[in-house]
Amino acid sequence: MVTMITTFFGIGRLRPAPGTWGSAAAVLLAVLMAEAGAGWFLPVATVLATVLGFWAVPLAIAGSADKDPSEIVIDEVAGQWLAMCFTVIPLWRHGVSILDAWPAFVVPFLLFRLFDIWKPWLVGRADRRGDAVGVMLDDLWAGLFAGVVSMILAGLYHAVLEPML
Repeated sequence: MVTMITTFFGIGRLRPAPGTWGSAAAVLLAVLMAEAGAGWFLPVATVLATVLGFWAVPLAIAGSADKDPSEIVIDEVAGQWLAMCFTVIPLWRHGVSILDAWPAFVVPFLLFRLFDIWKPWLVGRADRRGDAVGVMLDDLWAGLFAGVVSMILAGLYHAVLEPML
């Protein structure tokens, strides 16, 4: 069960770039939730993935020299879903299809991957912990930053660029 959770049902075993595969799977599931009219479920899924990750990651890395194995992607799923909440929830509340709001699902994905790889500020600080909490926290910070920046970019687009088009 721990392996199924931490690898997100085996997605973490895909190569190359298992973290990107985990993030892409999370985006796909978030889009499916939104399109099924269940955008409200995304924050629930985010909390569930986070809680399960904080439980399973310490068990998965116990006694291992590698404190952040690449096949562990539940952290990417939780962080990516957090980023997607900033897009899915407003669109769902306004009855707008996420597919009609292009690039509403691509921008959080790209920003999350950027922050997860670049590891600025709090993301890097969490990553440097070198423990199970750090494994989860760096992706949650990256998700939060990606979500906020996505909202800022959407606001700039709708307030500045869209009126000029």
